[in-house]
Amino acid sequence: MEKSSKRIGEILIEKGFITEAQVLDALRDQKISGKFLGMILVDKGLISEAQVTEALGAQFDLRVVDVGRDDLNWNLARKFSSSLLVDHKCFPITEDEQTVTVAIVNPLDAVALAKLEEESQPKSLVLVLASDSSMNEVVKEYKQHISQSIKDLLRRKSGPEQQ
Repeated sequence: MEKSSKRIGEILIEKGFITEAQVLDALRDQKISGKFLGMILVDKGLISEAQVTEALGAQFDLRVVDVGRDDLNWNLARKFSSSLLVDHKCFPITEDEQTVTVAIVNPLDAVALAKLEEESQPKSLVLVLASDSSMNEVVKEYKQHISQSIKDLLRRKSGPEQQ
């Protein structure tokens, strides 16, 4: 993953999503809050989450994907720790003989990247970028799937005579 030398604010301005004055104002807010610049701009209603995701994709040279229910591969997800997927908002979406493609929200999350590299071995990791809101939905769906799987397992363990 190659990070562009351009900052997110510069990319947002170049794309015409926001003005330099708006970026400077948000940067002042960032010094106080410590939040990501893109999230400050979204919270202020100046840009959309999709625009931030697009700019991050350009900054990190990552393809942006819209992860939905149809992209969820439960067998592939089982190869990764649930804490990694839930806590770091990332989700494996495809694999082939050599690679595993994982959607991630924060390409700067060093802990997530290290764990993804480790857990995808011996395959290479390919990252794609997803919006925070789409990954929140994926994580919600994943938690529901895990919960249902546990209930099914407990039901099978207790046997039909205890139901």
